Amino acid sequence: MLDIALIRKNPEYVQRALAKRAVHVDLDAFLRLDLDHRRARADVERLRGQRKTISGEIAKRQRAGEPVDALHAEAKTVGQALTDVAAHLAELEQACRDFLDPLPNLPDDDVPAGGKENNEVVRTVGQVPEFGFVPKDHVQLAESLGLVDYERGTKLAGSGFWIYRGHGALLEWALLNYFVEAHLRDGYEFLLPPHILTYQAGYTAGQFPRFADEVLALEQGEHGPERFLLPTAETALVNLHRDETLAEAELPKKYFAYTPCYRKEAGGYRTAERGTLRGHQFNKVEMFQFTRPDDSAAAHAELLAKAEELVNQLGLHYRITHLAAGDTSAAMAKTFDVEVWLPSLGAYAEVSSVSNGRDYQARRGNIRYRPRQGKSGFVHTLNASGLATSRLLPAILEQHQQADGTVVVPDVLRKWVPNEVLAPPRPAQ
Repeated sequence: MLDIALIRKNPEYVQRALAKRAVHVDLDAFLRLDLDHRRARADVERLRGQRKTISGEIAKRQRAGEPVDALHAEAKTVGQALTDVAAHLAELEQACRDFLDPLPNLPDDDVPAGGKENNEVVRTVGQVPEFGFVPKDHVQLAESLGLVDYERGTKLAGSGFWIYRGHGALLEWALLNYFVEAHLRDGYEFLLPPHILTYQAGYTAGQFPRFADEVLALEQGEHGPERFLLPTAETALVNLHRDETLAEAELPKKYFAYTPCYRKEAGGYRTAERGTLRGHQFNKVEMFQFTRPDDSAAAHAELLAKAEELVNQLGLHYRITHLAAGDTSAAMAKTFDVEVWLPSLGAYAEVSSVSNGRDYQARRGNIRYRPRQGKSGFVHTLNASGLATSRLLPAILEQHQQADGTVVVPDVLRKWVPNEVLAPPRPAQ
């Protein structure tokens, strides 16, 4: 949720920031609504004060044996007025909420305007692999090596699903173990959250109400999904301290979680969507931080460095991209993507989005911190995939393939995979 005080103070700035996302709203209309809301709230407080004064006077006169009929009549009039104004205040509060809830976060000042065509490559690491042979794509490699069973995955659950099997399952689990070990070493607390969340969780994360149709809902309510399958562990992690006030000494809070992620989107027959690149269910480890506002820029840089190090140690060629405002998630103020090279596509695929939500999600979830001096404020929330495996596996297969159709297992994964080189399974005798 946007800061109402900022909208009041500098609506022109807010208007320009939202325009970078191609979001155009009538802030003048909201400011008029906000003024009516504040006036109604003042009227409620004034009438409550009158009612309290009258009640006190009634008690005083009753003790003195004086008549109170006139005061009872006055109390009734004030009470009715309070009921009417309170009802009007509730309507105005809902109207303000209806206006603010769908609005995305304000992009940082250094975030480029426009859509993904304006994304900026920050740096490229390593060299594009060159092969002295005709390379296979990740689907061909996964099938020939017996790593992924696409046909039976579809038979079990429909299109957009697959089954890791044999060394494919070991490689997938090795990636997850590799991430877990790295995050534990870096001092993050490991969590295994529920995979089913409530509407309030989606609201706090900034996904509801605007993107309520994009989740896999289990139960629908009046305002949207009452319960849904989490699309990313971030949706669970941001809600850990909802409606809590943390002591400043507790910050930063650093967590990571492993979950499957459930999405409506899925791939198709086009090369860019084949295999495990896009599906309804995939595995991901997510890092998350709650920080003081003054520390969130440094935390953002830390998370990016951690995600980048994971990819680097896998021996993959990749790049870092600064997303434009229109390509940045609605709840985030700034995002860097870590993108791995897929030779079969001649393009990069995102394996980690590293984002700073500033105080947007904290306002929606009422997540505050209490400084050593002064009044409480909202924390900043940050997240980073560390990492999504469904695109890493294709990148590993394609970038580490050899002329004979085998694939070299990255050094950091060999403690969990019994073979240094993945070869096609031997035919049955």
